[in-house]
Amino acid sequence: MEFISNPYAMILLVSGLIVGVISASIGFQFKDSLRWIGFTMFSIAVWGFFYGIELLHTEVRDMLFWTKIEYLGLLSAPACWMIFSMKYTSVDSNKVRLITKGLLSFALISYGLVATNSWHHLHYKSYWLIDSGPIPLLGIENGIWYYVQTAYAYICFFLGTLILWKRFRFANVHFRILTRLLIIGGFFPLLLNLLYQTSILKPFNGLDLTPFAFLFSYLFVGIAIVRFKLLDLKPIVRDKILEMFSQGVLVLDPKKKIVDFNPAVKSLFSNSELVRIGQSAEELFKTRPKILEFYVESYDNKSESKLELDDIKPFLKLELVPLLDKKNQISGHLLLIENITQEIETNEKLKQQAVELQQLNNLKDKFFSIISHDLKGPIFGVKELIHLTQSGLISHEEFLEILPEVSRNMEQVANLLENLLAWTSSQLRGEHIVKKELELTTILRSQKNLLQRIAKEKNISIELENLEETWVEADKNMLELVIRNLISNAIKFSPPHQKVEVSLSKNEKEVTVCVRDFGVGIEEENLTKLNSGTSFTTRGQNNESGTGLGLILAREYIFKNGGKLTINSKVGEGSKFCFTLPLVETHPGVN
Repeated sequence: MEFISNPYAMILLVSGLIVGVISASIGFQFKDSLRWIGFTMFSIAVWGFFYGIELLHTEVRDMLFWTKIEYLGLLSAPACWMIFSMKYTSVDSNKVRLITKGLLSFALISYGLVATNSWHHLHYKSYWLIDSGPIPLLGIENGIWYYVQTAYAYICFFLGTLILWKRFRFANVHFRILTRLLIIGGFFPLLLNLLYQTSILKPFNGLDLTPFAFLFSYLFVGIAIVRFKLLDLKPIVRDKILEMFSQGVLVLDPKKKIVDFNPAVKSLFSNSELVRIGQSAEELFKTRPKILEFYVESYDNKSESKLELDDIKPFLKLELVPLLDKKNQISGHLLLIENITQEIETNEKLKQQAVELQQLNNLKDKFFSIISHDLKGPIFGVKELIHLTQSGLISHEEFLEILPEVSRNMEQVANLLENLLAWTSSQLRGEHIVKKELELTTILRSQKNLLQRIAKEKNISIELENLEETWVEADKNMLELVIRNLISNAIKFSPPHQKVEVSLSKNEKEVTVCVRDFGVGIEEENLTKLNSGTSFTTRGQNNESGTGLGLILAREYIFKNGGKLTINSKVGEGSKFCFTLPLVETHPGVN
């Protein structure tokens, strides 16, 4: 075994040792994805170091022996680079495991073919000693598997480089510098190797410059990684942190283009494909111009800006945080976008529930007030009258004179009690609606007959106008209570010798029933209360009590049957209460 010392071998030995030490340092200093860049550099160091030993020998047998050891690094380097690229850019872990198994399996098969080449010559067809140059070199004739493993190496390096470039081409300065450094570190040696494979650049008819280029490139890459901590802020950690944000996070550069984002931001846009690295803010926010307006107006502001957009769903809350460099100049922006639709809708529901709760409390107070005054007074009056009659303090003739007044009070009590029971039922256990097809004019006539006696006592006539057969679908009890309350109120607030008009009109879809009186009318303040559903106590023309509970029930019952109640009134001229109900379209009685 003869050795020939030469500068080419010494360069490879020294640089291989240095890169090997640096790669070991990276392997111990970093974990997970970053460890694989150390494995890549170590594989290159193995290749270069043992190629240097090969260049020290002068016999083909010895050169072939060290070539087999070189291939341990030469075959593992492409696989390690590909695995590093996938892990460093957070490719799906299941895919990484599957591809890793495939790469390592191919490397093992290839190494087996290299180690057993003398049996099949698939890797090297033949080999000889080249001694025409300043140093002895191993001459080879490539076999078919040599081209297969060369293609494998190129594919791994190019795919790994492409993955890094696509992931970080628009990233911040830190990651762009790192990515460019890594790409340059692998691209230049591959270019030399391509020239070597095509025999364009092959010094001394066989010297491969690729290990020299790789070792020198990775020497500088390794020093930069270890010395300047270029890999301290790992993308995988950054991604995990961003994924923890429920807010959408957009990082925009000074050119107003997206350089980074988290997954949550895509759910905030109807077209999630617009959210991509390199996309301009103008294109991204073209369907939400207020966001773009906020971004442009706040662009030069060096403090945090906030805005809530509650005009178009989804409702958004925006925060624009400027990213300042060491000179306090804006180098980009962090735009935080939060979907506050649920929050706003919840607040609106809470406000509505608070209003409804207050109304219920008011009705509850009204309920007890009615019991303690409007019911208690008449009932206690009847009780006292009976007691006075029994004790002989009131004669039979006097009792008969008082009886009509007592009868009127009992009518009011009965009507009030009916409304109280209906309201209590709806509030405590909900109203059970049983809709049926009803002939409306029949119900109007029956309610007129029911209230005719009360009207006659005040010399008030109830007139039914424009009645024609009309079919509606509604709850009979609810509809009767509504009509009864509206006509009763009209009678109550009409002076003697007046009339109450009940009219009917309809179109293709609905019927309108109006009850009009010519009484005192309703003041503007009280009309506003009625239209908002607020009850209040009033007195009729003959001092009849009025609680407002009947109108509340009427409005609620009409709404539950698919209609609406409107009130029009003018002081001194009277009031008009109208409600609508949907027609039964399929009934033969409907035109």
